[in-house]
Amino acid sequence: MIIVRPAREADLPALLEIYNHVILNTTAVYQYVPQTMDVRRAWYETKLKDGHPVFVAEDPGGKIVGFSSYGPFRAWAAYKYTVENSVYVSESQRGKGIARLLIRPLIDTARRHGLHAIIAGIDASNEASIRLHRSFGFEEVAHFKQVGFKFGRWLDLKFLELLLDTPVHPVEG
Repeated sequence: MIIVRPAREADLPALLEIYNHVILNTTAVYQYVPQTMDVRRAWYETKLKDGHPVFVAEDPGGKIVGFSSYGPFRAWAAYKYTVENSVYVSESQRGKGIARLLIRPLIDTARRHGLHAIIAGIDASNEASIRLHRSFGFEEVAHFKQVGFKFGRWLDLKFLELLLDTPVHPVEG
């Protein structure tokens, strides 16, 4: 049975391994160069400092098989009620429902924190991720044509959005 829990610093090597495999072998991340442990540690520390969650999926043997998080959608102040999510699962565990387990706590945490919207930026060819997000109520709101280039081809990017029913009244400033 897979358990989902908040990430710990000790999980960072597994997160780095999963993320770098995604960079090198998929179009889920529009990046070419694998990250270093220092970069992944800085990412994690920023998430903690900013109060953004990082969840891991752990198998019965204690192996990390996926992770999820969210962070700022855009840097300007008026976007503070909108975040962008990320979900990654190790190659050998894809298609087993782990990503589904990792999205639910992101949505729940976003609601508790009074956020209004979650954006998912997904490569347009990643039908599995698009279906997964739609199953949680995300709706496609944009389709950007040929905005990335990886593996010798142009990539389209779709934005899906989930509006949250949050009871918090926004505050400007």
